[in-house]
Amino acid sequence: MFEHVKMNNMTWQEFAKKKDDVIILPIGATEQHGPHLPLCVDSVIAEEFALRIADKINGVVAPILSYGYKSKPLSGGGPLFPGTIDLNGATLQHLVMDLIDEFVKDGFKKIYIFSAHFENEAFIVEAMDLASAKHGDKVQLLLTNWWDPMSPDVIDKIFTEVPFPGWALEHAAVTETSLMMYFRPELVREDAILEMENAKPGTYFRYPIEKDIVPETGVLASAKSSSPEKGKIIVDDAIENILKIIDKAFK
Repeated sequence: MFEHVKMNNMTWQEFAKKKDDVIILPIGATEQHGPHLPLCVDSVIAEEFALRIADKINGVVAPILSYGYKSKPLSGGGPLFPGTIDLNGATLQHLVMDLIDEFVKDGFKKIYIFSAHFENEAFIVEAMDLASAKHGDKVQLLLTNWWDPMSPDVIDKIFTEVPFPGWALEHAAVTETSLMMYFRPELVREDAILEMENAKPGTYFRYPIEKDIVPETGVLASAKSSSPEKGKIIVDDAIENILKIIDKAFK
């Protein structure tokens, strides 16, 4: 459905003709999401949002960067679970800087980074800051995620049966599970969704990481009441608001 906006599917000549349009770099992560969701959750969500946005603005979606910065114990489980493959912050920063440089070299002036991993933000912003200092007015850079642009009333529509635990604990819980049910339902193990009490929000960081601070399932809040319909509500609302942000940023 969205194959026409993927950079990977274009010839170099077709890609070159897109240089005056917005190029979108989706960034996710590879990390545990409990027993009911796959390791690719953040990457799937990042790419699926990027494809739908690109379709609406005639943009192009670059290949996804599917590794992210280290999750904290109480916003993703940290490195305590097999399959969580993390980058150091400096590595992520330099990867993003290198990719921005390459897009600019190919003539792109409007670069939009879409991140779906909570911990990526600071290192992407640092890369953008340094890239902007290097390229100046030659390039406009924009970063969003999917949760901050959501309208406030969407929370009430999504959390109808369980309370909203806050974004740090909303890991493998209602929003991410609903988005995966909407985007990639075949990857959701619905029979493995647990009845559980939410983890307590973290108020400090300690290393070595306390292994018992994270529930042994890796899930920080209940995913009960998740549905593809709720996923669609999130997607439709966030994209509508993101399009306004893009229009303002890339005038």
